[in-house]
Amino acid sequence: MNAMLVVLVGCAILVVGYIFYGGWLAKQWGVDDTKTTPAHELEDGMDYVPAKAPVLMGHHFSSIAGAGPINGPIQAAVFGWVPVVLWILIGGIFFGAVHDYGALFASIRHKGQSLGEVVAVNIGERAKKLFLVFSYLTLILVVAAFASIVASTFNGFTAEGAPNDANAAVAMISILFIIMAIIFGLAVYRRGAPLSVATVLGVIGIVLCLVVGLNFHPIYLSNNTWMWIIGVYILIASVAPVWILLQPRDYLSSFLLYGMMVIAAVGVIGAGVTGADAAHNDMPAFTGWVDTISTTSLGTMFPALFVTIACGAISGFHSLVGSGTTAKQLDHERDAKPIAYGGMLIECALALISLSAVSFIWQDYLDGLRTPTQVFATGISKMVASIPGLAATQPTVSALLVLTVSAFCLTSLDTATRLARYMFQEFWLKPGQTYKDVTGIKATLCNPLVATAITVVLGVGLGMTGYGKIWPLFGAANQLLAALALLTVCAWLGNIGRNNKMFYLPMGFMLVVTLVSLFQTVTARVGMITSDNPEVLAKVDWGTYAQAILGALLFVLAIVLAVEGCMTIFGKKNKK
Repeated sequence: MNAMLVVLVGCAILVVGYIFYGGWLAKQWGVDDTKTTPAHELEDGMDYVPAKAPVLMGHHFSSIAGAGPINGPIQAAVFGWVPVVLWILIGGIFFGAVHDYGALFASIRHKGQSLGEVVAVNIGERAKKLFLVFSYLTLILVVAAFASIVASTFNGFTAEGAPNDANAAVAMISILFIIMAIIFGLAVYRRGAPLSVATVLGVIGIVLCLVVGLNFHPIYLSNNTWMWIIGVYILIASVAPVWILLQPRDYLSSFLLYGMMVIAAVGVIGAGVTGADAAHNDMPAFTGWVDTISTTSLGTMFPALFVTIACGAISGFHSLVGSGTTAKQLDHERDAKPIAYGGMLIECALALISLSAVSFIWQDYLDGLRTPTQVFATGISKMVASIPGLAATQPTVSALLVLTVSAFCLTSLDTATRLARYMFQEFWLKPGQTYKDVTGIKATLCNPLVATAITVVLGVGLGMTGYGKIWPLFGAANQLLAALALLTVCAWLGNIGRNNKMFYLPMGFMLVVTLVSLFQTVTARVGMITSDNPEVLAKVDWGTYAQAILGALLFVLAIVLAVEGCMTIFGKKNKK
């Protein structure tokens, strides 16, 4: 495998897909830049706030990216580089980018509300309730996982109780970064500072945060203490106006990710040009239909490949971001294509780079280096170090890459909490209503602070008590969400008389992938529960039962929503 050629050719294909297929979609769907977006129509200074395209791109990309396009391709590398590359390119252009673009566009045509509202208007109220319950529970799991991950990266002590300087540095940098984002938001949105000037100063500030945090980190707190602090932080951040923290922090965070991609690109191209690529990239093109490399096998390539590689090809979480926070900040309809369709393809490029990282250290991977973040950091830093004159940079580059990936967990956590609040509020509302339109108990439940507090308690509580027991369901749940988002947008486009046939194959394929994956999970867990083998029964705990029950419920949910959606799409049921 020549990593440089794979990345360069792959990126060229992605650019062609953006220009031609993305442009064709905009014409087919009727994207109209003369229409007023919800950010302007419903501007409230809190959630609905118009953002310049580069700022919103920063928020959207930071929220959907995180570690997803790094983890998936590295884990799926056990099937060989050819299946991974094909799914990233085909899935990204014709599945994921269509999914992201469609979800954002549908939302801005429904007053910036979530896909739950689109489901209610175009499929039915019962389908909306089911969709929102499923989406909310999925987001609670995301909040639990990311809160736990962030707390572990901030934990100031090792397992032996010794001070952990690396984690303390990450915590300090993150705190400084939040403070800088608030200053940036106040300067741009309240003092009218030019975005260009603020951006330059912001990037300089990022460098200063890194330098200060790496050399001065006096805060050493335990994992549980950080969980409580993180809970308070996301409670405040998720009800604060988007202009003061979410927009500026995500915009500035995006420069970390762009910087990481530039470093990675330098490593890939540099290693290829200097000949190191030929010496090290020995990943097989195809290893077989069944994973025999992982310690815990992923199983058969279908459906494992398409569930494992999510953010690098298609991810249901993206539809929640697009229709949750991004749609409420979109300045012009023309911005939807670069932000949603383009943002997804940038993730695909990062996924290709991640694959090149694991291919460069393939033998180390086989020997047991399996943590995706470490694989990515080690592979890219070794590539950079293979360039003449840069041999001494490996430790520094590796540390910066790990730090950058860790920083994005906090970004995704904040966004996921705000999205969950939107979902919780919309569950109690009728189509067209906002939380200001209801009274009584609904008014209390829909209050932003109450809805967020409930979400934080559930998410952080699960994070402290064992989200890992049911986390294996997340992959299938996330891809089920993608299938349902595709189905929803397809139904809406059909109802307004627009071409929706480009959704048929992606939504059908993702439904089949999800159903097969859930069926495998449920049957495996039921098999464990009913086993006569004492060793197998010893591994059964509440998580085994939870996976079996929740997996079965998700399977039924997928069938019910698919039937109702297809009845709408194919004319037996119309919700105009």
